[in-house]
Formats: sequence, C-alpha cells, structure tokens
Amino acid sequence: MNLKGILLLIFLFHTVVNATRPVITLSADEYGASIFVIGILTSSFAFLPLIFSIHAGKIIDKIGDRIPIIVGFVSLVAGMIVPAMSSTIWALFVSQLLLGIGNISIPIALQNQLGNQTTKRNRDYYFSMFSLCVALGAVIGPLFGGYLSEHISFQMVYIFSMIIGFIAIIFSLKIPKLEKLITREPTKMIESIKLLENPLIRRALFSSALVLYSKDIFVAYFPLLGKQMNLSTSTIGWIIALQGLATMFVRFVLPKLLEVYKRDYILFISILVAGISFLLLPLSNSVIIIAMLAIIMGLGLGCGQPISMTTTYNASPPDRTGEVLGLRITINRLFQLVAPTFFGVIGGSIGMIGVFLFSGVFLVGGSLFFREAKQNSDTE
Repeated sequence: MNLKGILLLIFLFHTVVNATRPVITLSADEYGASIFVIGILTSSFAFLPLIFSIHAGKIIDKIGDRIPIIVGFVSLVAGMIVPAMSSTIWALFVSQLLLGIGNISIPIALQNQLGNQTTKRNRDYYFSMFSLCVALGAVIGPLFGGYLSEHISFQMVYIFSMIIGFIAIIFSLKIPKLEKLITREPTKMIESIKLLENPLIRRALFSSALVLYSKDIFVAYFPLLGKQMNLSTSTIGWIIALQGLATMFVRFVLPKLLEVYKRDYILFISILVAGISFLLLPLSNSVIIIAMLAIIMGLGLGCGQPISMTTTYNASPPDRTGEVLGLRITINRLFQLVAPTFFGVIGGSIGMIGVFLFSGVFLVGGSLFFREAKQNSDTE
C-alpha cells in the first residue's frame, strides 16, 4: 500500500470516531445518564488502549501492520452495530470498548507503516499530512454526525459509520502481509517504560498527551455545554467541525513553521493558546465568539500531534518503533481515561463551566511545566 492509502485509512477511522463520540455523549444524556456516568463512558474509550497499546506495538513489530489494521476496523464495525441495534446505556459502553480496540491497533500500525515508508528528510511532511487527515476526519465526522442525528436519528450515525468501516476493511486488505520480522526476544514491560528515560521521547509523549486529552475533553463535554446554552445539535457539530478545520489548516503551514521556529517553542505556544481558549470559552454566550475560540483552540492543538509523532519515531530504536508508538498511545489513553472521569466529577459538582475552567488551567500549567522541563534539559 502506498502513502496515499495510509492517509485514506486514518481519515476514514477518524471520521467514524469524530462522528460518533459526540453522538455517544448526547445519546447517554438522552437515556438519562448523569454527568459522572457520561465521564465514565467517555473514559471507557481509552480503557483497553491504556492496557494493551504497548503489547500491540510489540506485536506489530513482530508480525507487521496488516492484520492489526484489519482487526481494528472489524472491531470498529462491531462497535457501531451494537448501539445501532440497542438503545441502552450499556450498548454505548460496549460500543466504546469495541471502538477502543480499533484505537489500539489502527493508529499504531498506520503510524508505523508511514514511518517505515518515509525517510528522516520527508518524515515531518508526511506525518503532517497524516495529522491533516486526522483533522479532516474531525471536520467531516461531526458534520455528518450532527446532521444525521438531528434530522434522522442517532442510529443513522452508527449505520453511516458501519459503511465507512466496511470500506476501510476492503482497503486494509491491500496492505502487505508482512513488512518486517523481528527475531529478538520480546522486551519486558519495565524495559518499555525505561524508554521514557530518553528526554526527547519523554517530552514528545507528554506534549502529545496534553493535546489529545484537551481535544477529547472538548469533543466529550462541549455538546453538553452547548446544550445548556440552547445550541442545536447541528450548531454543536459545526463548532466542533470548525475546531477540526482549524487543526487541519495549521498542519498545512506547520512544515514552514518548523523551518523558522524550534519544535519545542511551537509546542509551548500551541498548548498555551489551547489552554487560554478553554478558559475563555464557557464565559461567552455568543455563538460567534464560541466558534472563534474553538478555531483558535484548533490552531493551537493542530501543531502538537504531528510534531510529537515525528519526534517519537525519530527517537525510537530502529527495531522498536511499534513498541515506542504503543507507549505513546498508552500515555495518551491514560490521560483520556483519567481526565474525563475527573472532569465528570467536577461537572457533576460545580457544572459544565467548571470542566472547561479546570481544563484550561491544567493546559496552561502543563505548557509552563513543559517549557521549564525543556530549559532544564538544555542546561544539563
């Protein structure tokens, strides 16, 4: 499979994820779930990737990328069938767990495939295009999800996503059966964790987790905040899509930014801008201002993922790239698991505004910590 095929598959995957996750939240609210339960539901998406991503990375290093990608998309289709056939809160939990299985293997294997087919010279560009397709899915997904759920039904969103999943399975069959074979003994978990001793890997994974967690909080809780503000489902979908569109736009210019500014400076500014946007968003009742803040947030968040992916792959031992990418997914999912539950408790206690204020403070503080850690490593 060529590079365009890899980009198509990650686009299809994230279209489904971004079309269904806001609908999952709204479905749970319609079924009478509390904000705390919705937080647990949102976290369940990250539960299995947290446990198995490192192991999945080792398996990918061993058997190649094709089978894990196919298994991931089959799990995605199964995760759409369940809520399409059963309108219960338990069906939503099963759906998120199944979607989580896809979120273990698909991103790791596709990133690994992309890294294998590129060189250090063009890897920044292709990982930017990879992230661009992720962002494009974040634009298309909420639009389809918002309009289908508002004008037809929530179940139609799941049916639409099933069709996309079947298309992705067909394209996945074109991936070569085996790209490489690792004959060494598999590493132990403690050896995987020791990879964090590399400061480049550590900073890349920390920044990636901050960016992904903030995107997840926005997608999960903005629909509820928008509902409190009496916004329609399609308006909520448009605002989420605008954030994705901004994320997509900034990835067009990111290669040029990297020619002018250092990676760590761009990461610091991007996380700081996202945090400030989080702080300001719940303080406005204007749809236009909310949309503008979502766009600014998207511009900030759009820089983090491609930079962290390239840095992670470049800093990985040559025969452990899948393992390191799996470690990256594990840390990302740890944030995705803990943060929605934590902010669900906050939302249940002091309301949805508190979720965004606390999240903004966390992001701003994280950006300052990230900058300080970078300065300390430079002086050592």
